[in-house]
Amino acid sequence: MSHTTRRDFLATLTGGAAALLACEPKSTGTAPQGGIARLTARPGTPTSVSAPGQYLITPSNSNDGVLIVPAGAQATSALPLVVSLHGAAQGSAYAVTLLGASAQSRGFMLLAPGARGLTWDAISYKFSYDVTFIDAALKWVFAQRVVDPTRIIVQGFSDGATYALGLGAANGDLFTRIVANSPGYVARSDSPDVGKPSYWFSHGTQDAVLGIDGASRAIVPALRKQGADVTYVEFAGGHEIPQSVLTQSLDWMLH
Repeated sequence: MSHTTRRDFLATLTGGAAALLACEPKSTGTAPQGGIARLTARPGTPTSVSAPGQYLITPSNSNDGVLIVPAGAQATSALPLVVSLHGAAQGSAYAVTLLGASAQSRGFMLLAPGARGLTWDAISYKFSYDVTFIDAALKWVFAQRVVDPTRIIVQGFSDGATYALGLGAANGDLFTRIVANSPGYVARSDSPDVGKPSYWFSHGTQDAVLGIDGASRAIVPALRKQGADVTYVEFAGGHEIPQSVLTQSLDWMLH
């Protein structure tokens, strides 16, 4: 795959990225909105089959992220796919640390893309270049492995959760489940909501980065009012995903 790399993108910024990163923890409901969040990738019959292992999305560039195919996965087995979106400045390595071992033990594929910049496009700009990259990464996955279309999940933490909510809503016919761990708000695109995905939220009651009252405690009731199926877990803690909460979310994702 040939893409604009995260390093290339950062090189084009002239100090703005640092300002955006400094402001990110204060984001609780307002940010640039708009852009097209629609994905075109769809699971189908692979043209080739990759063996179990860990693969760079872009060869020789670990910043662009990885795909993990769990050990023992049969070529013809339709596996669940979790697309995990990191928080600001964390990079795809965060998602691998968070979910890599679980992908192996629970037998799902993990796609951990890296944002083009310090955070996802819609947080600092609008849905744009990161959508293009994620779409291409998904097409790459679908070309080499059989994926269970009923269990394609988008999960994110912090800015990644904010982004997952918007991306997932615009692609609810692809992502059957959306997991938002400590989001700030719903990143809205110009793409209409499609499908009826189910939602799983978690948020720490002492979160000092993205406060719970202006975030999950506002988003969850709004989604339920719209008729969405929402599971919500609050925990005594900060801006984090405790192991017990992670286990609950994985149980829900893969049921």
